[in-house]
Amino acid sequence: MSLLRFHWDFFGPDAPTTAEHFLEHLEDFCAREGIEGRKWSKPNPPARYTVVLECEERHLAVVRGALKPVRGERVLE
Repeated sequence: MSLLRFHWDFFGPDAPTTAEHFLEHLEDFCAREGIEGRKWSKPNPPARYTVVLECEERHLAVVRGALKPVRGERVLE
């Protein structure tokens, strides 16, 4: 099954703190929904942070419906 990568962007001076807080909730959501995958946040200067979830395509509807990512992409192998 192919992998998808979902992105959420946070802007401004509070972006790092907000992104880390969102990442904690993302971890909880994935544990509750049985979604296994890689999760991380990364800085994107200036004043932007992005949280990323990489998981199997079968979780598309659940993640998109509940968490409304800003964008998504298929991971090419």
